[in-house]
Amino acid sequence: MILSFPHKLSLCLFASLSLYFNTSQAADISPNNAQQLAATNNSIRLGPGDSKVGYESENYATDSRAIEARKGVKADLIRVINTPPLGLPNIPVPADNPITEHKIDLGKKLFFDRRLSINNTTSCAICHIPDQGFTNNELEKAVGVEGRLGRRNAPTIYNTAYLDRLFHDSREHALETLVWSPLLASNEMAMTSIGHVIAKISKLPDYQGLFEQAFDGQPAGIETVGQALASYNRVLVSGNSPFDRWYYAEEPNAISDQAKQGFKLFTGKALCSTCHSIGKDAALFTDNKLHNVGLGFFRSMSVAKPEKETMLVAPGLYLDVVQSFRNTVGLKPLPDVGYYEVTQNPDDRWKYRTPSLRNVALTAPYMHDGSINDLESVIALYNQGGFSQNEKGTLNKTQSHIIKPLGLTEQESKELVAFLNTLNGDNVAELISDAFATPVGDTISH
Repeated sequence: MILSFPHKLSLCLFASLSLYFNTSQAADISPNNAQQLAATNNSIRLGPGDSKVGYESENYATDSRAIEARKGVKADLIRVINTPPLGLPNIPVPADNPITEHKIDLGKKLFFDRRLSINNTTSCAICHIPDQGFTNNELEKAVGVEGRLGRRNAPTIYNTAYLDRLFHDSREHALETLVWSPLLASNEMAMTSIGHVIAKISKLPDYQGLFEQAFDGQPAGIETVGQALASYNRVLVSGNSPFDRWYYAEEPNAISDQAKQGFKLFTGKALCSTCHSIGKDAALFTDNKLHNVGLGFFRSMSVAKPEKETMLVAPGLYLDVVQSFRNTVGLKPLPDVGYYEVTQNPDDRWKYRTPSLRNVALTAPYMHDGSINDLESVIALYNQGGFSQNEKGTLNKTQSHIIKPLGLTEQESKELVAFLNTLNGDNVAELISDAFATPVGDTISH
């Protein structure tokens, strides 16, 4: 049976993940900041701050957090360069962009500054939201200035320091050059040119002297803007998860027996580790390669549409909407053939980069298009063997040979989910708090 996945984001995931951190969950915090961060823990919550869990109930009570109420503590992020978290290798740092605290601070300021967009409304952090796994838990696809829709889900930027293929289609290979794509894309930050970005930054009073301080006298420019943002991205690493403490530190009780069974499936029958690789001393949970698992093919080549589609029509409220009515509003889905757009090689149609699975329980929705809402449904896709053909029998000729029906039982799927839930790093609260301590730019006076 071919599974179809509704275009909605289940809030059930966040019912369980919208927890408040205590100090023990942020054990990797530097001693100087631990006491300060403990005082801010009641404002650090995973998932959307405007929570609508249970909205459909007559007894619903709001549990939302005002943005101005969020306070944080600046963290010592540079320490991970010399002491990466358990389970992660040394962070590769380019020789021409050595890490310094000034670069990290400058890159972080740029990352959260909405003035880097054409109309002062959109920053990198609008799509890569710290308390939503540095992605966006509430949207299938990224939305840029003026509500312009992107084609793909905003990928998490946790542990991007280790990737040599960036974006879902792997069109970039370095963090230093990655930044210019979202800055200039008309449906993201929509700046008109590289020169426009540099000129705008150079005129902002609060940036005066910061680039020169971070880059030995060099002003804002095509290299230094990219290097500063790359420096911040490079230290957003997250490890020392329960899995790491069980597997690498050999703590037998760090994960449950159910999760241990899930690990056996992950590395065996379920074939997950074939692409989401685990090393002897460290695990990135990605092979840094591209694969066609069938979903992109099915989205592009599917002929029949369901009569009704479940849609989010108000916060927490889902309705089954008739397709004929849905087609009268909004835009048609944009075409997407993956890596083929980079290489123009037909064999690369619908191939996308293997994501890391670290912090995967925090980074829904899933897949390149954000069309799968929860881990159970992701496993169901792989269990059925992806999409080897569409309803008319058209074959998915470029589907990876690794993808095939797995024969997992319901119990085995639950065990896999239990294992995946052990991959959350222990410094998530610290990274969120550090982000909350960062100004977003004075968009009124500039």
